[in-house]
Amino acid sequence: MRSPSIFAWVGCRAFLILFGVLLVSAPTLSAFEASSTPSKAKAANSWTVVWQPVRVTNGSPVVLRVTSPTPLQSLSGKWLAHDVFFSSEQGGKLWYGIAGASLETRPGLYALELKGVTANGQELSFQKQLSVGKGKYHSILASVPKQYTEPNIEQLHKIDQDKALKEHAFSQMTSTRQWDGDFLPPVKAQVSDVFGTSRTFNGRVQSVHQGLDYAVPEGTPVAALNGGTVVLAQPLFFEGNFVVLDHGQGLLTMYMHLSKIEVKEGDRIARGQTVGLSGGTGRATGPHLHIAVRWQGVYLNPETLLSLQLP
Repeated sequence: MRSPSIFAWVGCRAFLILFGVLLVSAPTLSAFEASSTPSKAKAANSWTVVWQPVRVTNGSPVVLRVTSPTPLQSLSGKWLAHDVFFSSEQGGKLWYGIAGASLETRPGLYALELKGVTANGQELSFQKQLSVGKGKYHSILASVPKQYTEPNIEQLHKIDQDKALKEHAFSQMTSTRQWDGDFLPPVKAQVSDVFGTSRTFNGRVQSVHQGLDYAVPEGTPVAALNGGTVVLAQPLFFEGNFVVLDHGQGLLTMYMHLSKIEVKEGDRIARGQTVGLSGGTGRATGPHLHIAVRWQGVYLNPETLLSLQLP
């Protein structure tokens, strides 16, 4: 019979491999890590950075788990020129935050810069390189009414008004975490179009699909992916009936082409709560649900976010 310590070691190792952990105090260190921990005595008081998904690609959201060498009063970060906000657990030693790599991010190593402040005002800093790979995306052709590819003057005015509304809503995103636990699908249905697809509308207008489509009939209840606050709930030209939820830490989710909106701006929404009914309003080829995930102004793959196991 094997000792419990062996099973514990195996279980721990499997967990670390699953989540792509990099332990600064681990026996096998990169040159960067070795230079930041020159002695075994200092390695005992090191940082730990863990992320999901293990393989990050362009267009991917990233959930970070940071363990600090000492309890912190605050922790902030920066990655790919964007601020990363963290919330704490376990007395300020364990921190969670969300980040993301845009579709335009080129493959390579990018430094995650962390800065913490202890209760007595001491400042700590750490840097870790995160690798970004290249995702696989495809192209399709689509047909929509001519007004959505060649809008008239009145429609262009409406589009400009919508743009101002969206910019105002996006500016209201908060740094305080409102999400809790896993992000769940908005409907139980087959995905009909994935994130990152290059589309050519009516043989002329090109765009990139910055969300996820579900093949559902009109009138299907649409659930919030996670807890948040409604920052926009209005009909727009391209998006149709449109709902935007702020989940904190710079993360927004969006629900488009709804036949009916069931919430109002300012509402605090629980995960799984109905925000509207699916439809085909706005620039849509037919009834379906389009959701999108936006972090710090960057659109990310909703399918990846829905696959992560979160605290």
